[in-house]
Amino acid sequence: MRRFWLLLAIAAVVAPSPAAAEWHAREAAIMGTRIEVEAWHEDADLAAAALAAVIAEMHRVDALMSHYKPESELSRINAQAAEGPVKVQPELAALVARALEVSALSDGAFDITYASVGYLYDYRAQQRPTAGEIAAGLPAVNWRHVEVDLAAATVRYARAGVRIDLGGIAKGYAVDRGIHILEQHGIRHGTVTAGGDSRILGDRRGRPWLVGIRHPDDRARVIARIPLVDAALSTSGDYERYFDEDGTRYHHIINPATGRSAGALRSVTIIGANATLTDGLSTSVFVLGPERGMALVERLGDVDAVLVTSDGRVLYSSGLAPR
Repeated sequence: MRRFWLLLAIAAVVAPSPAAAEWHAREAAIMGTRIEVEAWHEDADLAAAALAAVIAEMHRVDALMSHYKPESELSRINAQAAEGPVKVQPELAALVARALEVSALSDGAFDITYASVGYLYDYRAQQRPTAGEIAAGLPAVNWRHVEVDLAAATVRYARAGVRIDLGGIAKGYAVDRGIHILEQHGIRHGTVTAGGDSRILGDRRGRPWLVGIRHPDDRARVIARIPLVDAALSTSGDYERYFDEDGTRYHHIINPATGRSAGALRSVTIIGANATLTDGLSTSVFVLGPERGMALVERLGDVDAVLVTSDGRVLYSSGLAPR
């Protein structure tokens, strides 16, 4: 399930001015993706400290929540939670609980237990599970198997064979944490991006940030440009981790109901107030498909969406629909 790459072409649309020299940027490779931070401030030393703090926070979240790192708390949950409650940091317990809320909101289209089958896919090696392996793993895919006690900060699995992967929400959470850190340092204009998840703080010094949504088949082509101020957005697509075999694309956005890659959409971009929510919703809508996915967006009311269907149509939610 999770994470595909939005070419976030955040373009500067300001006329040259002395303030342009006061934009500061930093990049790093963390959480299996490219992290980008940009901020405006008169004090270069303060801006550098803010950007360094954001990068350090990304490393911290990755160390806590990565399923690739055997020493992470998430890996410890997967190893031990079927035997009993696992004590974790309250922050991690709260994010798991938030993921379960998105599962309930999306009628199970978003489900961190997809990993109970998802781990069988190896996109680099172009390997996929057999029908029998999927059938054997599917009973463990159900978000209701995950029990969180926020007061005790514990996570427990109700049955053996359950695995969770926070890849569909952790990057958005890390982006929100990054924006919080910029604010703590007195930054009022900036962006934090982690792969397909971004959040914008303020405006671009008097004008909106222009966000370009890439075409699923051509990263140099933009299908839409959206002006944004103080907003988050996340894109899920079938073009980051995938392989094609006999005319079928196998990608990492797994439908929890089938254990197979969802196929009715090519990409989903969600715009909202915070990246934790938009991250989870972009996966949810991708799995739900164009009709049910857009119905969820319209029902929520405080988010917008741009969808690209498998036959190439571009669909907009009512808040974005071109006039």
